[in-house]
Amino acid sequence: MKDIYQVRLFKQKGFERKKCPKCGRLFWTSDPGRSTCGDTPCDEYSFIGNPPTKRKYTLAEMERTFLKFFEKHGHKIIKRYPVVSRWRDDIFLTIASIADFQPWVTSGLVPPPANPLVVSQPSIRLKDIDNVGRSGRHLTLFFMGGHHAFNSRRQRIYWTDETVELCHQFLTDELGIKPGEISYVQDVWEGGGNAGEDFEVVVRGLEVATLVFMHYAGEGGKYRPLPLKIVDTGYGMERLTWLSQGSPSSYEAVFSPMIEHLSQLAGVTMPPAELLQENSRLAGLIDIEGGRELRQLRLKVAERMKMDVEEVDRLLSPLESIYAISDHLRCLAFMFGDGITPSNVREGYLSRLVLRRTLDLVRKLGIQKPLSELMSFCLGTLYGQFPELKERSGYILEVVELEEQRYREAIVRGTRLVERLAAELCARGEPLPPEKLTEFYDSHGLRPEIVKEVASKFGVRVEIPEDFDIKVAKSHSKSRHVPEQIIPVPMEKLKGLPPTKMLFYEDQYLREFTAKVLRVVDNFAILDRTAFYPEGGGQPSDVGVLESDGMRAEVQSVLKGGDLILHQFKGSVLRPGQRVVGKIDWSRRRALMAHHTGTHIILGAARRVLGSHVWQQGAQKGTEHSRLDISHHKRIELKDLQEIERLANEVVTQNRAVRIEWMNRNEAEQKYGFDLYQGGVVPGKLVRVVDIEGWNTQACAGTHFRSTGEVGFIKVIRSERIQDGIERLEFAVGEAALKFVQSLEKQLASVAGILKVHPEKVASATQKLFEEWKAAEKEVERLSQRIAELRLAELRSRAQPIGRVRFLSDEIEGASSTELIKIGSALISNDKSLVAVLGSVTDMARVIVMAGEEAVKGGVDAGEIAAEAAKVIGGGGGGKPELGQGGGSEGENLAAALKRARKILEQQLSRHS
Repeated sequence: MKDIYQVRLFKQKGFERKKCPKCGRLFWTSDPGRSTCGDTPCDEYSFIGNPPTKRKYTLAEMERTFLKFFEKHGHKIIKRYPVVSRWRDDIFLTIASIADFQPWVTSGLVPPPANPLVVSQPSIRLKDIDNVGRSGRHLTLFFMGGHHAFNSRRQRIYWTDETVELCHQFLTDELGIKPGEISYVQDVWEGGGNAGEDFEVVVRGLEVATLVFMHYAGEGGKYRPLPLKIVDTGYGMERLTWLSQGSPSSYEAVFSPMIEHLSQLAGVTMPPAELLQENSRLAGLIDIEGGRELRQLRLKVAERMKMDVEEVDRLLSPLESIYAISDHLRCLAFMFGDGITPSNVREGYLSRLVLRRTLDLVRKLGIQKPLSELMSFCLGTLYGQFPELKERSGYILEVVELEEQRYREAIVRGTRLVERLAAELCARGEPLPPEKLTEFYDSHGLRPEIVKEVASKFGVRVEIPEDFDIKVAKSHSKSRHVPEQIIPVPMEKLKGLPPTKMLFYEDQYLREFTAKVLRVVDNFAILDRTAFYPEGGGQPSDVGVLESDGMRAEVQSVLKGGDLILHQFKGSVLRPGQRVVGKIDWSRRRALMAHHTGTHIILGAARRVLGSHVWQQGAQKGTEHSRLDISHHKRIELKDLQEIERLANEVVTQNRAVRIEWMNRNEAEQKYGFDLYQGGVVPGKLVRVVDIEGWNTQACAGTHFRSTGEVGFIKVIRSERIQDGIERLEFAVGEAALKFVQSLEKQLASVAGILKVHPEKVASATQKLFEEWKAAEKEVERLSQRIAELRLAELRSRAQPIGRVRFLSDEIEGASSTELIKIGSALISNDKSLVAVLGSVTDMARVIVMAGEEAVKGGVDAGEIAAEAAKVIGGGGGGKPELGQGGGSEGENLAAALKRARKILEQQLSRHS
């Protein structure tokens, strides 16, 4: 078998294959004096302050140079794909340039859009997010330059020899890097279900490209041949830019204006250039997932710079936050610019993770500007290269502003939950369990830094894992793949049957047809052809009857299994070979066609009213009403709902044509873009495209009318937020819409009768009734407040003098720790010499001790009192001189605990006298 790593260039240019003594990997070099592979951590960066290229490049210049070089060498430049991978159901975000072509092109099912081709693909990987800003090279979003060739048995484009030659020529002839500076390290690559041998291309310690020769399917070493041999290359545009500039880190090379702006806002002075350079040279040591800690890097930098490690940390930490913010803002700009809506699921969850991490970093730096202002500055640096972001800037800035507000609200709500848990943990003397950090973030949106900040006020220890964000991102990056519908018939019983001819695609108005029964399995009949539509895509199946020679079988449901249609029936027994007449329940089919066509119309209206970020998240069609779930970052206002309804009915009255055709996937994507996949990922080489003329185009397998005029009146019934970031629109069409409006009129008349007014005056009468109710509610609130004041006054009156302080103890029935603290705060606010000991029994016994300012000066320590009192109720506690908390399981001893608190107070006062 030929050694795939022995390529033509190496023979022609005198390259040697060597084994790195440090990492043990094999590599190729034309430098006879090189012994190591050149990659970190075997070698440090040697390009910082000494770039090997003939000139310095900006990121835009490097991208342009890369694309033009490969265009000159026979590659077609294709436009970037979105950073959200709408065409795939196994990943949420586009992670590499090859992801653009998986699985359809790489499997050989669909031809590539060009062959060979080159693309600069913005790619997002969050598996190293905790390293961003620290390592000098890690980014959440990066541009992967990929030149790809797809070789088949019938057509060879190019393979290993040409791939390495093109790479070498680009680095040497185009960028001016000396051949001896380049190492080609042998490895094997896996990703997206594909694999192949590869070269990692390293220059002066920095890996700048990976050349993969993909010809296997599988993973974990279990491979099978692919029908294609694919050249899959990935050149790091930011890394090549960094290499050309020789800056201390890739962040200065890419984000210089943003870094300068943030530094001014935060009042951060740039550390000495020598320190930054040494930090980056040694940063190859960082690998949090591998267990290497930031502390180790700090120690090495301090040792080499002959500085105190605390001083190194003081100088570098703020700058690392600035680097990370600069990176995260660009990542968010592309996420939101490509239509992601923040939410608690899928890609929306991942965008919110990045955004809230950014907010925490901004807060840590003390920057007072809103995040939307920082994003506006970031966008200004991107408009020249990415004009599409300028077009979508309104949505991007609105989302950022709204998400910042939501995070502030989440902090307020979540803080109370953390306080409650921290009080209980303090009482038991326990640290916060690590899993609680993930729970607080996933369930309540609280970043671990906020949790630590709140819990520490109660003396509760919190350890934040170095790789917290990496773990969270990984747990939410799993496949969104929805398994195929399970049919209740074993597939082996269906073997040997030809595909069912689907008449509903030839004529969607066909109500009656003849067919032959091919097989009967239990109560399922498989025909040679059918007009019965099977359940799928949110559309219920048709129902009807199968008739033959006086026999009548009722079709109750229809399912699709592979390329077979199964008819579930009851009634007369069907037998193989029998000729039958199928009759569709046309009134039901017509209602479903109306609602399915109406769904497309409503979606088109929603995208025009709310914005192009709106994406279909689910749909269910019915005969009386249907629902459409869409992504949107806020509640839909009534005026917007009414405008959606108005536009939808306008499209109906315009009687636009609804055209349906089967198209080659590439052709369809190039003509309509990835909006095709609003209804979800559609498998296959051909896609069935439903195009409402000038309004909405989707890949869809459902049944539709020929024109929008057939749909009839559309009525939006309601909208509701079914989960964060997803709005549900419920609507009815045609006769069902009329029924709904008439039912509303009936209800309105009923309410008018109850209020004894005409229907047109229901609103004003209801408003008057509401105002009267609010006035009564305010009076109840006033009386409740008065009762609370009297209760506090009664408690204060029972305070007794002990030496120089006043003492009060009482049991507050059913009160939580937070409520006890609130009562105690109210008591000592008016009496600085008061010591209040309050207890309660709920799920556990609690004791709160609060001491006024003068009492603390007099020697009172509330923490000590709480700790001693808690022992009486079988627990523990502690705290600060002004506030102590304790708890235990023996509620029956609460009265004794309050007495013990007084005894400890007396002892404290006697010690201080």
